[in-house]
Amino acid sequence: MVVHQHRRRRGRAGEAVLAFGMAVTLAAMSGCGGADKDDDRPAADPAATVRGVADLLAKTGSAQARTAMEMATGGTRVTIRGEGGVDFKNRMGQLLVMLPADAAGKDEHRPITELLVPGALYMKNRGAGVPADKWVRVDTTTLADGNLVTGGATDPLAAAELLRGVQEATYVGETEVAGTKVRHYRGTTDIGQAAKRASPAVRGALEAAAKGFSKSVVPFDVYIDEEGRLRKVRHRFTYVNNGVIDVSSTTLLYGFGTPVTVVLPASGDIYAGKIAE
Repeated sequence: MVVHQHRRRRGRAGEAVLAFGMAVTLAAMSGCGGADKDDDRPAADPAATVRGVADLLAKTGSAQARTAMEMATGGTRVTIRGEGGVDFKNRMGQLLVMLPADAAGKDEHRPITELLVPGALYMKNRGAGVPADKWVRVDTTTLADGNLVTGGATDPLAAAELLRGVQEATYVGETEVAGTKVRHYRGTTDIGQAAKRASPAVRGALEAAAKGFSKSVVPFDVYIDEEGRLRKVRHRFTYVNNGVIDVSSTTLLYGFGTPVTVVLPASGDIYAGKIAE
């Protein structure tokens, strides 16, 4: 089980999903950047380049995404992986999240389908007493981490928006991500500052995270290609709870322009009963 150092919030749904987050959580680092296309020099202001990543994604439209959330504590390392697509223009996405056997507490576990929309997270195959044909809906503004780690994958939109709070950034150099030439930037971002500058779609969730995390400063690494598109971002979170728990969340973007369709479940398909913790 992954342990969070979050402040408690009221509400069964929020508490249940936080319990789920304790079982699947692993946190984030993200990629972004910016550079002059005509030469190999980085942009004059790395911090400004990183802060502008979310706006660049909105102009790009959509992309396919792979996520990895890894937690390390006491010599144990657990990784949760996800794959899907994100529509940055319309602020929604869909991920299929695969839990490792030990995170689920059993040998096999069906992948969890997650729908990401402004202010809400929908999960199917949530388990823990939820019927297989039902969805669980959670208001992400009530989660102490704003769903940066609760769902086992950081919402790629939130991962980019979190970079609006960059405090400092440095240009590391050129490298490759999945065979694509990119520029690498490294620095720290502040969740509270990111919440103030975030788009309305994720502002409430980031405001919740700014209050819930024990530390608001988050180290990051970001990678951006020659066309100005975010290719990879990784955030690193550290929790203190009877020891240090390191969480790293990575989002990889590719297949830009691929259509992404998100269909929300009907109200009758949303589970309203008690969720086992």
